Amino acid sequence: MTRKADAASAVGGITPDRKAELIDKAARLFGERGYGNTSMRDIAAAFGILHGSLYHHFGSKEELFISVYASGVDAFIADVQAAIAPLPDPWDRLEAACVAHLEALLTRDSPAATVLADWSSAYTETMRVALVQERDRYERVFGELTEAVELAPGIKRRYFRLGLLGALNGALNWYQPGRDSPAAVARQLFALFHPPRS
Repeated sequence: MTRKADAASAVGGITPDRKAELIDKAARLFGERGYGNTSMRDIAAAFGILHGSLYHHFGSKEELFISVYASGVDAFIADVQAAIAPLPDPWDRLEAACVAHLEALLTRDSPAATVLADWSSAYTETMRVALVQERDRYERVFGELTEAVELAPGIKRRYFRLGLLGALNGALNWYQPGRDSPAAVARQLFALFHPPRS
């Protein structure tokens, strides 16, 4: 955030740190109730500010949700980059990214992960375009990782990447805490896409 933006936030009574807290609070409410069932009044009340004050920072619920989504993408990218940083082997890096992705998706305290996973209904076209851009920003990280691995002849990288991410994200529908850990599930799913080591 720029100094100018920092100052603007402070003038409105919310520092940059508090604005990040506001986005996290909104993520929790969107995750718990869904986009359609969460109002700006709900978010303002949960954060402890006046309803009108919220509009000083976000012109609409749509704008706030896009900020929540972008914040979630930032967190996922940071998790993946931290996981792959020490690893030189392309397949090891991709496996580590899968583990980081699924751990964030299934265990992160903030429901931002749920917000990231399901935004398919009740949104405007403008909002859909913005969310797709953010989703694509995250998928480019996996695109770079899948470009680095050697695939069997005839396997298209796009389908390999989409299939891998689809398998990981699908765990939201069936994962049961208390059984295998998210990391163990990620490694099992990754193994389905990894050719046997020689």
